[in-house]
Amino acid sequence: MKILHQFKALADETRLRLLGILAHHELNVGEIVQALNMGQSRISRHLKILMDAGFVVCKRNGLWAFYSTAKDDSSQGLLQAVLTGLTEVPEHKEDLQNATLVLQDRRQSTISFFDELALDWSKMSQDILGDFNLNALILDHLALCGLTNQHGVVADLGCGPGIMLGLLAQQAQEVIGVDSSARMLEAAAKLLPDQAPVSLRLGDLEHLPLRDDEVDAAIMSLVLHHLPAPRAGVLEMARIVRPGGQGIIADFATHDNESMRSRYGDRWFGFSPADLHAWMQEAGFEHIRIQTFSVNLDLQLLVATAQSSGA
Repeated sequence: MKILHQFKALADETRLRLLGILAHHELNVGEIVQALNMGQSRISRHLKILMDAGFVVCKRNGLWAFYSTAKDDSSQGLLQAVLTGLTEVPEHKEDLQNATLVLQDRRQSTISFFDELALDWSKMSQDILGDFNLNALILDHLALCGLTNQHGVVADLGCGPGIMLGLLAQQAQEVIGVDSSARMLEAAAKLLPDQAPVSLRLGDLEHLPLRDDEVDAAIMSLVLHHLPAPRAGVLEMARIVRPGGQGIIADFATHDNESMRSRYGDRWFGFSPADLHAWMQEAGFEHIRIQTFSVNLDLQLLVATAQSSGA
Protein backbone atom coordinates (compact mmCIF):
# COMPACT_ATOMS: atom_id res chain seq x y z
CA MET A 1 0.00 0.00 0.00
CA LYS A 2 1.29 3.44 -0.93
CA ILE A 3 0.32 4.97 2.42
CA LEU A 4 2.46 2.43 4.31
CA HIS A 5 5.39 3.13 2.00
CA GLN A 6 5.00 6.85 2.63
CA PHE A 7 4.79 6.49 6.41
CA LYS A 8 7.98 4.40 6.39
CA ALA A 9 9.69 7.12 4.35
CA LEU A 10 8.65 9.70 6.95
CA ALA A 11 9.89 7.65 9.92
CA ASP A 12 13.38 9.17 9.86
CA GLU A 13 14.65 12.49 11.21
CA THR A 14 17.02 13.15 8.30
CA ARG A 15 14.28 12.66 5.73
CA LEU A 16 11.97 14.99 7.64
CA ARG A 17 14.70 17.62 7.68
CA LEU A 18 15.17 17.16 3.92
CA LEU A 19 11.47 17.69 3.31
CA GLY A 20 11.61 20.78 5.49
CA ILE A 21 14.15 22.59 3.32
CA LEU A 22 13.05 21.21 -0.06
CA ALA A 23 9.54 22.56 0.52
CA HIS A 24 11.07 26.05 0.50
CA HIS A 25 14.03 25.75 -1.89
CA GLU A 26 15.00 23.87 -5.04
CA LEU A 27 18.54 22.67 -4.31
CA ASN A 28 21.23 20.46 -5.78
CA VAL A 29 22.95 17.77 -3.70
CA GLY A 30 25.97 19.93 -2.97
CA GLU A 31 23.78 22.69 -1.57
CA ILE A 32 21.80 20.21 0.54
CA VAL A 33 25.06 18.77 1.91
CA GLN A 34 26.14 22.26 2.95
CA ALA A 35 22.77 23.14 4.50
CA LEU A 36 22.46 19.96 6.57
CA ASN A 37 26.20 19.38 7.12
CA MET A 38 25.95 15.71 6.17
CA GLY A 39 27.83 13.45 3.78
CA GLN A 40 26.75 13.27 0.14
CA SER A 41 26.17 9.50 0.14
CA ARG A 42 23.86 9.80 3.14
CA ILE A 43 21.90 12.65 1.53
CA SER A 44 21.61 10.79 -1.78
CA ARG A 45 20.29 7.65 -0.07
CA HIS A 46 17.57 9.54 1.79
CA LEU A 47 16.62 11.54 -1.31
CA LYS A 48 16.04 8.30 -3.21
CA ILE A 49 13.72 7.01 -0.48
CA LEU A 50 11.73 10.24 -0.53
CA MET A 51 11.50 10.16 -4.34
CA ASP A 52 10.34 6.54 -4.32
CA ALA A 53 7.63 7.54 -1.84
CA GLY A 54 6.50 10.40 -4.08
CA PHE A 55 7.45 13.25 -1.74
CA VAL A 56 10.42 14.62 -3.70
CA VAL A 57 11.04 15.18 -7.41
CA CYS A 58 14.34 15.54 -9.25
CA LYS A 59 14.85 17.91 -12.18
CA ARG A 60 17.94 17.30 -14.33
CA ASN A 61 19.74 20.43 -15.54
CA GLY A 62 22.85 19.62 -17.51
CA LEU A 63 25.14 17.58 -15.26
CA TRP A 64 23.38 18.91 -12.16
CA ALA A 65 20.20 17.65 -10.54
CA PHE A 66 17.88 19.84 -8.46
CA TYR A 67 15.47 18.51 -5.84
CA SER A 68 12.22 19.91 -4.46
CA THR A 69 9.06 18.60 -2.85
CA ALA A 70 6.52 17.09 -5.22
CA LYS A 71 3.35 18.93 -6.21
CA ASP A 72 1.38 15.70 -6.64
CA ASP A 73 -2.09 16.23 -5.14
CA SER A 74 -2.17 12.70 -3.73
CA SER A 75 0.76 13.47 -1.41
CA GLN A 76 -0.02 17.07 -0.50
CA GLY A 77 -2.21 16.38 2.53
CA LEU A 78 0.35 14.20 4.26
CA LEU A 79 3.23 16.45 3.23
CA GLN A 80 1.52 19.57 4.57
CA ALA A 81 0.82 17.83 7.87
CA VAL A 82 4.51 17.00 8.18
CA LEU A 83 5.59 20.54 7.32
CA THR A 84 3.15 21.99 9.85
CA GLY A 85 4.62 19.74 12.52
CA LEU A 86 8.13 20.90 11.64
CA THR A 87 7.46 24.60 12.12
CA GLU A 88 8.21 24.55 15.85
CA VAL A 89 11.21 22.23 15.64
CA PRO A 90 14.45 24.18 16.37
CA GLU A 91 16.51 22.03 13.98
CA HIS A 92 14.09 22.83 11.15
CA LYS A 93 14.48 26.58 11.69
CA GLU A 94 18.26 26.18 11.70
CA ASP A 95 18.13 24.09 8.51
CA LEU A 96 16.12 26.81 6.75
CA GLN A 97 18.60 29.46 7.89
CA ASN A 98 21.49 27.35 6.61
CA ALA A 99 19.80 26.76 3.26
CA THR A 100 19.17 30.49 2.92
CA LEU A 101 22.85 31.18 3.65
CA VAL A 102 23.92 28.61 1.06
CA LEU A 103 21.79 30.32 -1.60
CA GLN A 104 23.05 33.73 -0.52
CA ASP A 105 26.60 32.47 -1.01
CA ARG A 106 25.61 31.17 -4.44
CA ARG A 107 24.02 34.53 -5.26
CA GLN A 108 27.10 36.41 -4.06
CA SER A 109 29.29 34.23 -6.29
CA THR A 110 27.10 35.18 -9.25
CA ILE A 111 27.29 38.86 -8.31
CA SER A 112 31.08 38.65 -8.07
CA PHE A 113 31.17 36.92 -11.46
CA PHE A 114 29.21 39.74 -13.07
CA ASP A 115 31.19 42.40 -11.23
CA GLU A 116 34.24 41.07 -13.07
CA LEU A 117 32.33 40.75 -16.33
CA ALA A 118 30.92 44.28 -16.38
CA LEU A 119 33.45 45.65 -18.87
CA ASP A 120 33.19 42.62 -21.18
CA TRP A 121 29.40 42.45 -21.32
CA SER A 122 29.12 43.47 -24.97
CA LYS A 123 31.57 40.79 -26.04
CA MET A 124 29.70 38.12 -24.09
CA SER A 125 26.41 39.18 -25.67
CA GLN A 126 27.97 39.08 -29.12
CA ASP A 127 29.40 35.61 -28.48
CA ILE A 128 25.97 34.27 -27.59
CA LEU A 129 23.51 36.28 -29.67
CA GLY A 130 25.61 36.88 -32.76
CA ASP A 131 23.65 39.00 -35.25
CA PHE A 132 20.33 38.51 -33.46
CA ASN A 133 19.14 41.91 -32.18
CA LEU A 134 17.22 41.03 -29.04
CA ASN A 135 17.00 44.63 -27.85
CA ALA A 136 15.35 45.72 -31.09
CA LEU A 137 12.79 42.91 -30.78
CA ILE A 138 11.92 44.01 -27.24
CA LEU A 139 11.64 47.66 -28.26
CA ASP A 140 9.36 46.73 -31.17
CA HIS A 141 7.03 44.90 -28.79
CA LEU A 142 6.91 47.85 -26.40
CA ALA A 143 6.18 50.20 -29.30
CA LEU A 144 3.28 48.00 -30.42
CA CYS A 145 1.88 48.28 -26.89
CA GLY A 146 2.21 52.07 -26.86
CA LEU A 147 4.91 52.07 -24.17
CA THR A 148 7.47 54.16 -26.01
CA ASN A 149 7.45 57.65 -27.57
CA GLN A 150 7.75 59.22 -24.09
CA HIS A 151 4.87 57.19 -22.66
CA GLY A 152 4.96 54.78 -19.76
CA VAL A 153 7.37 53.62 -17.06
CA VAL A 154 9.55 50.65 -18.03
CA ALA A 155 11.77 48.53 -15.75
CA ASP A 156 14.77 46.57 -17.01
CA LEU A 157 15.32 43.84 -14.43
CA GLY A 158 18.90 42.61 -14.48
CA CYS A 159 19.88 45.64 -16.54
CA GLY A 160 23.62 44.90 -16.61
CA PRO A 161 25.80 47.77 -17.88
CA GLY A 162 22.79 49.68 -19.18
CA ILE A 163 22.79 49.13 -22.93
CA MET A 164 19.02 48.55 -23.00
CA LEU A 165 18.47 51.38 -20.52
CA GLY A 166 20.05 53.82 -22.95
CA LEU A 167 17.71 52.71 -25.73
CA LEU A 168 14.66 52.88 -23.48
CA ALA A 169 15.64 56.33 -22.19
CA GLN A 170 15.27 57.71 -25.73
CA GLN A 171 11.66 56.59 -25.92
CA ALA A 172 9.98 55.91 -22.55
CA GLN A 173 8.78 58.53 -20.11
CA GLU A 174 10.72 56.95 -17.24
CA VAL A 175 13.09 53.98 -17.01
CA ILE A 176 14.11 51.95 -13.95
CA GLY A 177 17.16 49.71 -14.05
CA VAL A 178 17.64 47.04 -11.38
CA ASP A 179 20.70 44.84 -10.93
CA SER A 180 22.30 42.90 -8.07
CA SER A 181 25.80 43.89 -9.20
CA ALA A 182 27.03 47.31 -8.04
CA ARG A 183 29.75 47.21 -10.71
CA MET A 184 27.12 46.72 -13.43
CA LEU A 185 25.17 49.73 -12.16
CA GLU A 186 28.34 51.81 -12.06
CA ALA A 187 28.99 50.88 -15.69
CA ALA A 188 25.38 51.77 -16.55
CA ALA A 189 25.68 55.19 -14.88
CA LYS A 190 28.75 55.96 -16.99
CA LEU A 191 27.07 54.84 -20.21
CA LEU A 192 23.84 56.77 -19.77
CA PRO A 193 23.67 60.36 -21.04
CA ASP A 194 23.30 63.23 -18.57
CA GLN A 195 19.73 64.01 -17.55
CA ALA A 196 18.49 60.66 -18.85
CA PRO A 197 15.14 59.74 -17.23
CA VAL A 198 16.65 56.63 -15.62
CA SER A 199 16.63 55.47 -12.01
CA LEU A 200 19.24 52.85 -11.07
CA ARG A 201 18.44 50.55 -8.16
CA LEU A 202 20.54 47.86 -6.48
CA GLY A 203 18.58 44.74 -5.52
CA ASP A 204 17.85 41.06 -6.04
CA LEU A 205 15.38 40.10 -8.72
CA GLU A 206 13.54 37.81 -6.31
CA HIS A 207 13.03 40.82 -3.98
CA LEU A 208 12.70 43.83 -6.25
CA PRO A 209 13.18 47.36 -4.86
CA LEU A 210 9.97 48.53 -6.52
CA ARG A 211 6.40 49.10 -5.32
CA ASP A 212 3.40 47.05 -6.39
CA ASP A 213 2.09 48.18 -9.81
CA GLU A 214 4.90 50.74 -10.15
CA VAL A 215 5.63 50.17 -13.85
CA ASP A 216 3.78 49.86 -17.12
CA ALA A 217 6.19 47.26 -18.46
CA ALA A 218 8.96 45.06 -17.11
CA ILE A 219 11.74 43.34 -19.05
CA MET A 220 13.82 40.38 -17.85
CA SER A 221 16.37 39.67 -20.55
CA LEU A 222 18.81 36.75 -20.22
CA VAL A 223 18.90 36.82 -16.43
CA LEU A 224 16.30 34.28 -15.32
CA HIS A 225 18.75 31.39 -15.73
CA HIS A 226 21.04 32.97 -13.11
CA LEU A 227 18.43 33.17 -10.35
CA PRO A 228 18.35 30.60 -7.52
CA ALA A 229 14.53 30.66 -7.77
CA PRO A 230 13.42 31.64 -11.31
CA ARG A 231 9.73 31.10 -10.54
CA ALA A 232 10.02 33.60 -7.68
CA GLY A 233 11.63 36.06 -10.09
CA VAL A 234 8.66 35.82 -12.45
CA LEU A 235 6.22 36.31 -9.55
CA GLU A 236 8.15 39.42 -8.43
CA MET A 237 8.15 40.75 -11.96
CA ALA A 238 4.36 40.44 -12.12
CA ARG A 239 3.97 42.19 -8.76
CA ILE A 240 5.48 45.44 -10.02
CA VAL A 241 3.54 45.58 -13.32
CA ARG A 242 0.22 47.44 -13.24
CA PRO A 243 -2.94 45.69 -14.50
CA GLY A 244 -2.92 45.80 -18.27
CA GLY A 245 0.84 46.36 -18.34
CA GLN A 246 3.37 44.28 -20.22
CA GLY A 247 5.86 41.63 -19.19
CA ILE A 248 8.70 40.45 -21.44
CA ILE A 249 11.04 37.57 -20.60
CA ALA A 250 13.87 36.46 -22.86
CA ASP A 251 15.89 33.40 -21.92
CA PHE A 252 17.36 30.21 -23.29
CA ALA A 253 15.35 27.13 -24.12
CA THR A 254 16.46 23.96 -22.33
CA HIS A 255 19.92 22.90 -23.52
CA ASP A 256 22.90 20.77 -22.46
CA ASN A 257 25.78 23.14 -23.18
CA GLU A 258 27.96 22.75 -20.06
CA SER A 259 30.26 25.57 -21.18
CA MET A 260 27.50 28.06 -20.32
CA ARG A 261 27.98 27.20 -16.64
CA SER A 262 31.78 27.41 -16.63
CA ARG A 263 32.14 30.42 -18.94
CA TYR A 264 29.12 32.52 -17.97
CA GLY A 265 28.14 31.34 -14.50
CA ASP A 266 24.71 29.98 -15.53
CA ARG A 267 22.77 28.18 -12.80
CA TRP A 268 20.01 26.78 -15.04
CA PHE A 269 20.43 25.35 -18.53
CA GLY A 270 17.44 27.18 -19.92
CA PHE A 271 13.75 26.50 -19.51
CA SER A 272 11.00 24.75 -21.41
CA PRO A 273 8.31 26.91 -23.01
CA ALA A 274 5.78 25.01 -20.87
CA ASP A 275 7.53 25.99 -17.62
CA LEU A 276 7.90 29.61 -18.69
CA HIS A 277 4.24 29.75 -19.71
CA ALA A 278 3.12 28.13 -16.43
CA TRP A 279 5.14 30.55 -14.26
CA MET A 280 3.82 33.60 -16.12
CA GLN A 281 0.26 32.33 -15.96
CA GLU A 282 0.59 31.63 -12.24
CA ALA A 283 1.96 35.15 -11.75
CA GLY A 284 -1.16 36.65 -13.29
CA PHE A 285 -0.06 37.27 -16.86
CA GLU A 286 -2.41 36.52 -19.74
CA HIS A 287 -2.27 36.54 -23.54
CA ILE A 288 1.11 34.84 -23.22
CA ARG A 289 3.02 34.40 -26.46
CA ILE A 290 6.36 32.60 -26.69
CA GLN A 291 8.58 32.82 -29.78
CA THR A 292 11.72 30.78 -30.42
CA PHE A 293 14.84 32.04 -32.19
CA SER A 294 18.15 30.36 -33.04
CA VAL A 295 21.31 32.05 -31.75
CA ASN A 296 24.98 31.07 -31.41
CA LEU A 297 26.43 28.05 -29.58
CA ASP A 298 23.55 25.87 -30.85
CA LEU A 299 21.20 27.62 -28.42
CA GLN A 300 17.54 28.48 -28.83
CA LEU A 301 16.23 31.74 -27.38
CA LEU A 302 12.71 32.00 -25.96
CA VAL A 303 11.03 35.41 -25.97
CA ALA A 304 7.80 35.48 -23.96
CA THR A 305 5.45 38.47 -24.07
CA ALA A 306 2.32 38.84 -21.96
CA GLN A 307 -0.13 41.25 -20.40
CA SER A 308 -0.71 41.58 -16.66
CA SER A 309 -4.23 40.74 -15.57
CA GLY A 310 -3.64 42.30 -12.17
CA ALA A 311 -4.55 39.01 -10.50
